[in-house]
Amino acid sequence: MDIDEKIKKIEDEIQKTPYNKATSHHIGKLKAKISKLKEESLQRKSSGTKGKGFHVKKSGDSTAVLVGFPSVGKSTLLNELTNAESKVGAYQFTTLDIVPGIMEYRGAKIQIFDIPGIITGASGGKGRGKEILSVARTADLIIIVLDVFNPQHLDIILRELRDIGIRPNENKPDVTVRRKKLGGVQVSSTEELTHLDEATIRSIINEYGMHNADVLIRGDVTMDQFIDALENNRSYVPAIVLLNKVDLVDESYLKELKKTIPNFIPISADKKFNIDYLKDQIFENLNLIRVYLKPQGKKSRF
Repeated sequence: MDIDEKIKKIEDEIQKTPYNKATSHHIGKLKAKISKLKEESLQRKSSGTKGKGFHVKKSGDSTAVLVGFPSVGKSTLLNELTNAESKVGAYQFTTLDIVPGIMEYRGAKIQIFDIPGIITGASGGKGRGKEILSVARTADLIIIVLDVFNPQHLDIILRELRDIGIRPNENKPDVTVRRKKLGGVQVSSTEELTHLDEATIRSIINEYGMHNADVLIRGDVTMDQFIDALENNRSYVPAIVLLNKVDLVDESYLKELKKTIPNFIPISADKKFNIDYLKDQIFENLNLIRVYLKPQGKKSRF
């Protein structure tokens, strides 16, 4: 049985197991197994693709990456935002490599990457998806670009990002686990844990080969967040969602979409609609800090 089959079997078992206090420790152990198997699968696929990855040279003050399915208008958008000349075409997979551009805005130089369109199963390696999505792991901002007629792609993109270890718009859980030689597992928390109990915590860390440890949890973390903290290789990256080609629909359509995607930014890269507002949102979400240097031996002007 290969890794994907093992993962599917465990996921089926989780689905069939009713979640309650008596079964939470078992479900936690199963989720920990899935996390370890997925990491093993990613490492195997990484070792099998040596020399085939994308070369990305970073520059500027921050880095953002455009993520989306083929033909959503990422290349047109990159050309509007930056000094790049990304190839544009009305057919799928126009962009076959990573195209960088620099957006100069409010005194900052922000590097934006247009990556090839992803497909379902990208995190598992389909369509070179793993190498493509790996660029987003080290970005300062992920810009998810959706076609106005395919808003359902958002769930797929978020799932693909999570499967490769990216946690868009999440804070890193404050969990400390210190191994020790004896004494079993001791759990301390700064507030009441409503998603975890000590039996579940012990079951999860035992799956990671730890039977004696001090666990300190700050905040009411979930089971998945606790497992992420143990893996210690997740990327916590802010993200914004764009809905492109809004010039092709009416206001009632967009109003209905807000019920399922409340925080999207409506744009039309082709018609240059809302581009200035988008630039402002990119800058704000990067949380850049402007530093003024005082000339040596002179008074500050501020």
